[in-house]
Amino acid sequence: MLTYQETVWDESPHLGSYTLANFRKIPQIQEMPEEKKFEMEVVGNVLPFKANNYVIEQLIDWGDIPNDPMFVLTFPQKGMLKPHHYAKMASVLESGGDRKEISEAANEIRLKLNPHPAGQMELNVPQLKDGTKLYGMQHKYKETCLFFPSQSQTCHAYCSFCFRWPQFVGMDEMKFAMKEGEQLVQYVQEHPEISDILFTGGDPMIMSARMFGAYVDTLLEAKIPNLRTIRIGTKSLSYWPYKFLTDKDADEMLDIFDRITQSGLQVAIMAHFNHINEMTTPALKDAIQAVRRTGAQIRTQSPLLAHINDDAEMWSRMWHLQVQMGCIPYYMFVVRDTGAQHYFGVPLVRAHNIFRTAYMKTSGLGRTVRGPSMSATPGKVMIEGTPTINGQRVMQLRFLQGRNPDWVQRPFFAKYDEDAIWLDDLKPVFEDSFFFDQEMKEKYSLS
Repeated sequence: MLTYQETVWDESPHLGSYTLANFRKIPQIQEMPEEKKFEMEVVGNVLPFKANNYVIEQLIDWGDIPNDPMFVLTFPQKGMLKPHHYAKMASVLESGGDRKEISEAANEIRLKLNPHPAGQMELNVPQLKDGTKLYGMQHKYKETCLFFPSQSQTCHAYCSFCFRWPQFVGMDEMKFAMKEGEQLVQYVQEHPEISDILFTGGDPMIMSARMFGAYVDTLLEAKIPNLRTIRIGTKSLSYWPYKFLTDKDADEMLDIFDRITQSGLQVAIMAHFNHINEMTTPALKDAIQAVRRTGAQIRTQSPLLAHINDDAEMWSRMWHLQVQMGCIPYYMFVVRDTGAQHYFGVPLVRAHNIFRTAYMKTSGLGRTVRGPSMSATPGKVMIEGTPTINGQRVMQLRFLQGRNPDWVQRPFFAKYDEDAIWLDDLKPVFEDSFFFDQEMKEKYSLS
């Protein structure tokens, strides 16, 4: 069997990327029926698609198509568009529509898919004290701000459920991106309540070590007293572990992590693992070890996804393996209300049952994980259970994070609903409204 060193591309890893323009060149795709290829083209003209040869050769079981979870995770499927949206795009393609017609139809559909959920554009964009709005940042919870380097607005491969899909579809008005690290420093200095900066995207680990290091050095040289942690949201461990092993600047990137920890700050790698199959390659195991040797912590998270990982036994095995590798299970999320939510969404009652069943089979070291959690407009809301109160079965929830910190850890109750897949689907059970509704309406002009 080949080792990871022998399977690395001979040239730049990005030369092995496949997009909608060339996915038919993938040998395994060439063997598929024309109807299936067309379905992928229809969906891929609306939702973004990108894969690399590590995903194709190492992670997908081509003998289990179309059910293989890694195939569903990375390749467009017909059900990811609602029937009327699929029919609209299929009609344009079948009629031989030109690039402009395809783009117009795609954008019309995209705007109906809630491209910026949870008030990201309306409520989360921060501004400096001089009034300058920072569209390359988000600041929703007081301790943590998100930073979107303009050089990280892509990934090694795209997840088909990704709630940041608008970053990748060519609609610039939908993007978050920021070039200047100096404004990031200024904002964090102006807000002493911020202790954590989360580099996100896209994927920050798509950047070269030189570029990422420039941002990091700007932060370190500023010696911001309130800054304690630099978080990095990344799928690179799963989709391109060679980033930390054999890429030409792999050692330089690891040196940056080491430099951060030596400065007294913590590096937290927020690693996305959506299925246990992502965690079985020799390259992944070696990459985790390389990252951990720098002093960085690796915390793991994923949404619960129909067609991919809606299986308690798999989650339990995945958390066990993550702990064994020295990672910290962190979150099970609920699929956000954007893009293909109708395809990937798991009803909240079932999501809680899956979480609880997996949690019961997990040792204490794996019970650091929280969930199932919705990153909704008011905050991060966790489904705690379905107790019976005064003879009535209800849904119990509480805030893990809130726009108002006073909401955190406050339980509240909703009518039992086996079909609800998001916070907005729930109705209060003991009162006319949830305790946070009035403040959301008054402070944020939301009903």
